[in-house]
Amino acid sequence: MTNKSFPAGFILLGCSEKPQLETVLFWAVILLYTMIVLSNSAIILLSCVDPRLYTPMYFFLSNLSFLDLCYTTAAVPQMLSNLWGPDKSITYTGCVLQVCVLLCLGATEGVMLVVMAFDCYVAICRPLHYTVIMNRPLCWKLVLTAWLCSLMESVTQTPVTFQLPFGAHRHLDDFLCQVPELICLACGDTAASEWQMTISAVLFTIVPVGLILNSYGFIAQVLGKIQSEEGRQKAVATCFPHLSVVIMFYGTVAMVYTDPKNQLASKHGKFVTFFFTMVTPLLNPLIYTLQNKEVKGALQRLLRKGDSVRGNNKLSF
Repeated sequence: MTNKSFPAGFILLGCSEKPQLETVLFWAVILLYTMIVLSNSAIILLSCVDPRLYTPMYFFLSNLSFLDLCYTTAAVPQMLSNLWGPDKSITYTGCVLQVCVLLCLGATEGVMLVVMAFDCYVAICRPLHYTVIMNRPLCWKLVLTAWLCSLMESVTQTPVTFQLPFGAHRHLDDFLCQVPELICLACGDTAASEWQMTISAVLFTIVPVGLILNSYGFIAQVLGKIQSEEGRQKAVATCFPHLSVVIMFYGTVAMVYTDPKNQLASKHGKFVTFFFTMVTPLLNPLIYTLQNKEVKGALQRLLRKGDSVRGNNKLSF
């Protein structure tokens, strides 16, 4: 008998049918998480200490890196625990908290990409008014709006999901507690939850993508009018990293969250979860910095400063 005050927890199956793959994934998670922490922390650090990066673009980029760090950190302990040992369980309370936190962070990142698209639009379409429009107070308001919208999504979707009737069979075919898997697990009528999730998918996937595409439509018109090849290449270099991250982020979200009971979500949902949790947060900083001379220059200046400080310390001895 299960005490209704303390509902039974869940079993996260992950790749339990393939123990050897679990071992490989365990060490892959540790390696990827280390790289995620180093790369995203470097962007946050450089954006804070280098005056040349005190711009709206790098302010939003550092917020995106912070979100990636938080999202991965919220997920990795549970993943490592499940991959390492025979115990694949998670408590009911732990599952609720995990869904609530990951929903909030994931939705915030989606809204933040819309904010960054607006920043690209102003930088390219209204360059003479850029510093006036993208002032510091507005940037903080945009970030705060992203967090508040996502918090509302989380506190709305989570209770609806966990009000579903779950039977004795509480096995989730995933590495983490995810809303689509919980809806598929429910043994009662899930129409209300599915509609709630579809509405959320529209508000936090289709609407943001529409706004982003609209911004890039205006940007494309401006690019067509730029006579200078150098100016056109600089504008493309500004937009390309953001567009790549948008495609990667919303592509993985749409595959699972638009229709939780579709065949792709049922068969490959856990691999999408792994990619979204461990690969996307690593690719984001790499995409933004590989061809970015400003970030490379900031890193070189920070390293030279560190070398000079160490040299002065040696001389003092």
